[in-house]
Amino acid sequence: MELILWRHAEAEPGSLDRPDEDRKLTDKGRKQARKMAEWLNRHLPEDCRILSSPAVRTVQTVDALGRKYKTDRALAPDVSAESVLAAAGWPDAGGTVLVVGHQPTLGHVVSLLIAGRRQEWHLRKASICWIASKAEDEGERPYLKAVLGTDLAAG
Repeated sequence: MELILWRHAEAEPGSLDRPDEDRKLTDKGRKQARKMAEWLNRHLPEDCRILSSPAVRTVQTVDALGRKYKTDRALAPDVSAESVLAAAGWPDAGGTVLVVGHQPTLGHVVSLLIAGRRQEWHLRKASICWIASKAEDEGERPYLKAVLGTDLAAG
């Protein structure tokens, strides 16, 4: 199985008069989402399963892909790393799953899979982290296949 974690692009700041999940992408965020979506569309398999948090900023980020996806409350802001892994079906689901979510949860997922324990790892806005469940020649350990920010996603 391969798991791609995509942090939502830059969003409007939070405010007391609006729920956090209603925050929208900024103009910069929409550009970031388009740039990473172009890269992902060149590299994702056609049968990739795509899941998104229901928050407006993650839905706007994943919309840039132009592919079908499902929203899942198990990916909402402030869920646990284990909730994300269960929603994705890690490690037994097979195939490739793209999850569009939030910090700090996505950093917790990466650290749990790569370092074996939850740590405060940071994924920048609109960045991806692509993890494969195991390499045939390296045993059962998950490994990083790619980590990419929008600054390197062009072309």
